[in-house]
Parts: sequence; structure tokens; C-alpha cells
Amino acid sequence: MRAPRGAVNLNCMKPRARTFGHSIGWAILAVLLAGNLLVGARLYSQTPSGGERDTAYEKMALFTRVLEQVREHYVDEDKTTYKDLIYGALRGMLQSLDPHSQFMDPEVYSEMKDDTAGEFGGLGIVISIKDGILTIVAPMEDTPGFRAGLLPGDKIIEIDNEPTDGVTLQEAVKKLRGPPGTKVTIKVLRPKSQDIKTVELVRARINVPSVKDVAMMEDGIGYLRIVQFNEPTAKALQDALDKLRADGLRALIIDLRNNPGGLLTSAIEVSEKFIKRGELVVYTQGRDAKPQQTFRAKGRVHYMDFPIAILVNGGSASASEIVSGALQDHKRAILVGEKTFGKGSVQSVLPLEDGSAIRLTTAKYYTPSKRVINERGIEPDVVVPMPPEDWHKLLLQRSRRENSLPDEDATGEEPVVDTQLERAIVVLKGIMIFEAKGQAEMMAGNKR
Repeated sequence: MRAPRGAVNLNCMKPRARTFGHSIGWAILAVLLAGNLLVGARLYSQTPSGGERDTAYEKMALFTRVLEQVREHYVDEDKTTYKDLIYGALRGMLQSLDPHSQFMDPEVYSEMKDDTAGEFGGLGIVISIKDGILTIVAPMEDTPGFRAGLLPGDKIIEIDNEPTDGVTLQEAVKKLRGPPGTKVTIKVLRPKSQDIKTVELVRARINVPSVKDVAMMEDGIGYLRIVQFNEPTAKALQDALDKLRADGLRALIIDLRNNPGGLLTSAIEVSEKFIKRGELVVYTQGRDAKPQQTFRAKGRVHYMDFPIAILVNGGSASASEIVSGALQDHKRAILVGEKTFGKGSVQSVLPLEDGSAIRLTTAKYYTPSKRVINERGIEPDVVVPMPPEDWHKLLLQRSRRENSLPDEDATGEEPVVDTQLERAIVVLKGIMIFEAKGQAEMMAGNKR
């Protein structure tokens, strides 16, 4: 019997329905495979060239498997949300790169943006992570850290009875700072002696002048010390130079020992006073072969008519190394002392969609002669070792002299001799004698 016009014979349609269903299934499978291939290709194209290039997709799959295994089997279920696990993985990934790269969750990122709000007290110490350990770069004098006897190179192993193993640099800074007048206890290890010392410090507002101890020494040799590089440094330096030149300056010693650095702009403003306009001070370079940023000497006043010696040590870092490296490369200064700390990298903050952000090292600082500063430091021209304890005692001696107190301290120790400063004076005297002899010979030749 023929079906009515317009009716559908379901029995006749069954074989065709199976065929169509199979087509849909294969189409979905093809789409999924194509999607996987596209994702894999994208990951492949974004990975570095070399032996690891073809494993990115495989490693992402491994990460996903581990993530699900942790979610399914870890004993404390409340710690296994996707957010907690992925944030933890991101923290570990960034921390494994270098001490300055960091993943910041929305709360930490918000705190970083509001960092200038409110009033915070400090200890007067600059810290970094060196060889995987929280390390004091330099304590600034007349601060709680300096008065407690902390020294460059001391390793901070505990903060308020909590170990610092695995603590990021930013987390450590957050633990150490706080309202002025509040207390914090730190335990430090002194590497050379292996002594362990626990000190309780009271946070205070840190206000240290950037240029100190301006004085005219023997034979027209001027001396000044730059304690840190901040906004007033260039003007304070200019005032010191005006004073010394009025007193008959013939040579200059710039003391950058235990100067932990500061503003890049300040380092450039200091450097450009002693090299020709247009000369390169420092440049940054990332993964690309071309420099990302170059910084050259500007300004109108450039002092080129007297020799310079710069004092450096293991507490000279960051901006101090930029100044030292620039003047050394341009043959404008002789460096005396010990190798500098080696802190010279550029961090970029990259916000993410969920309110978090990453702080990522994207470039390093290089001196004009293409020397990298980070983790290498600047080698002095004249090596003169001095224990950090002696430098600390020297600053205490200067403080006592300023306050008309005797040189000997409470233990009856003899005053410490500044051997690095003495060597710098000898070097400058030699240069002045050599230059004077050359000028005399030139004048004699002109007369003939």
C-alpha cells in the first residue's frame, strides 16, 4: 500500500538515519582532532627552538594529568581548587626563573599598586636573593639595621621565627616592613665565620642623605660619599663639586662602598657629569639581539679636567654598578676596592585578566663596553680587600668623630685604617704626577 502524499515512511528511513548518525559522529571526531591539532600547533609555534620545541604539547598534557591527580587524591580537599593549584603552579614557575620574577595574585598585585599609600617603616637594609638565599646587600648607616651590626653578605635565615626557605624577595620585603615603632626579629648567618645572630629591630622612617662626608684631602684630592641614588642625589653632588672646586679640587674620590643603588635616572644624572655629552651610560637588552633602551649623557656641565677614583665593594649594587661601569669603560675613573654585588636586571609587570599579574625579568643592564652586570658585578682596576666588619667600624669611627668622641670603642679596639681610601689617594697622586710631567714636556717642546 502506497503511503499518502506528504507522509513519511519511517521504516524506509531507518537505514539512512544510521548513515547520517555515523556522519555526525565522524564530523564531531574530526572537529575535536582538528582542535587538538590547532592547540598543539599553537603551543609548538610558541615554544623556543631546539630540542624542547616538540615537547610542549606533551608537557601541557603532563601538567593536566598531575593537576587532576592532585585534585583526586590529595589528602586535604579544601586545598585542591583549580584556582589554588594553578596559582601555586604559577608561583613556582616564576620563582624558578630568578629571584626577581614573581606571580602576584590579585591581592598582592593590588598591594603593589598601592605601595606608596600610607606610611611604612623600614630597617635600613637592602636585600636580594643570592645563591638562592635571602641576603643583605648593604645596611645604610644611621638606621636600625646598621646599628644592630648587620653586614653586607649576611644571610637572613628567619624572620619572626619563620624560616625564609622558599620565600620570594617581595614576600620578604612585606614581612620586614611595617609601621614605624613596631618590632621584627630576624636571624642571620654570617658566611665567613658561620656565626648565627638573632636581633630584634624596631622599624623606623628611613631618611638618609644621599651625599655625605664632603671633604678636601691632601694635594687637592677631594672626597665625597654617595650613600644611595635618589631624586636629590644629582643636585647634592653638584653642590659638593662646587664646594670642592672652590677649595682647589685637582682630583676626586667618589665613595660608592655599601651603596645599594636606587633610581636609574639618578645613576645616569651622576654619570653624565663626568663623561662627554652623547656618550653611552648604560643600555638594556632582552632576548632580542638589539638593545631595548639606551641611555646617553645629557646636560650642559661635564667635568673632564680632573682624574677620578671610585671606591667599590661587595655592597655596591645596582645604580652604583651602572655608574662604576660607565666611568670605567670610558676610561674616566679608576676603580679601587673589591668586586661589586652584581645586581642589574629589568623587571616588567604584566597584568592578567583575573586581576593577577606577573613580574617578569625582561632585560639586563649592560655597560657601554657590553659587559653584563647581573650576577657578575664590576671588577675593580685595583683590588684592595677589606672585611665588611672593618667598613662597619670605619663608619662608626666617623660618626664618633662627628660627635667629638674618642676613636676607640667600648672594647678598646684600635681605630681601623681605611686601606682602600689610602690606595685611591696613592693612585690619584701617581696620575697627577704623570699628567704634570706630560704637560711640562709638552710646554718644553713648544718652546723649542
